[in-house]
Amino acid sequence: MGGRAGEAASQWLRRGGGAVPWDRPGGSRAGSFSPQPSRRCGRRSCGGAMGASDSFLSSYAGLFYWVGVSSVAYFVWLLLQHVVYAVRLWVLGNPAAVGPHLGAWAVITGATDGIGKAYAEELARRGMKVVLISRSQEKLDQVAKEIRERFKVETKTIAADFEDRESIYRNIKAGLEGLEIGVLVNNVGMSYTYPEFFLDVPDLDKTIDKLVNINIISVCKMTRLVLPSMLERSKGVILNISSFSAINPTPLLTVYSSTKAFVDYFSEGLSAEYKNKGVILQSVRPYFVATKMTKIRKPSAFKPTPEAYVKNALNTVGLETQTSGCATHALVAWFSKFVPKWYFTKMALDTNLKLRAYYLKKLKEN
Repeated sequence: MGGRAGEAASQWLRRGGGAVPWDRPGGSRAGSFSPQPSRRCGRRSCGGAMGASDSFLSSYAGLFYWVGVSSVAYFVWLLLQHVVYAVRLWVLGNPAAVGPHLGAWAVITGATDGIGKAYAEELARRGMKVVLISRSQEKLDQVAKEIRERFKVETKTIAADFEDRESIYRNIKAGLEGLEIGVLVNNVGMSYTYPEFFLDVPDLDKTIDKLVNINIISVCKMTRLVLPSMLERSKGVILNISSFSAINPTPLLTVYSSTKAFVDYFSEGLSAEYKNKGVILQSVRPYFVATKMTKIRKPSAFKPTPEAYVKNALNTVGLETQTSGCATHALVAWFSKFVPKWYFTKMALDTNLKLRAYYLKKLKEN
């Protein structure tokens, strides 16, 4: 490149020139340099663009500010709603909802152990007479005696094996004849002996029949027996004990969790049907409770005793159609809403695989 052309190019580049246009039409000869105005924005043009951008942001700054304030206020409002609801439900509760004003008698199935026994005791403590229904007459007599001595209320017992889906209900109907029933607790239930793959469940056909008869048929049949008299008086409470496992599939306890999902849906549907007729139906969905069925021996905040759990659960009647029963279980249920279903199912499978391995190992050792 010639000296004059090189000098011109250097000056042009120092001024911020763009690409060199060689041999432009109407320009220099071939091989000569003819500096052209830069296509890049200069100081004035760039400054103008930045000024326009600042002007745009300034124009909408107020809008962005109020959008941010509104968003924060909305989430604070939601948080306050949850706090107020939690205080209303778990601190204040609704203790006056369940008592003799509903009817003199409370009927409890599966009443000799665990949650069922705790319901019988708490309802008796609230002044209700109790009908205890369970399989073993010996256990029934023992629990009835304890309740009479502790709470000074009348008791009645009916021995019934809920594996039988027909004849027992005639006997139960006869035993309940003439009683003013204010509360029914459909608590009787069973699960697997240990977590197992569906086709490997011991005595699978018999287990299926037992799970359906005890966990599903009993709820429907007992409700059928008691609900009509409640509707006649336009008052009553039916509590159906479901399970946290009804919320999500529980692999290796699949039939059990499915029966509890039925109980949950059944309760929700009947609640919608009869809520305007004075009868409250509630699905109770406990997580882990320290009972014989769960094999949990050491209670904790997240694994309460049956007595502590039932006292809290009864105070939610009339406030929730589906209840976790206590604050810690409600926290677990709330957290589960944010966990993808596939992941929750995987966690349940992993946990039950470990429990299965532990049980089978102990079985071999014995």
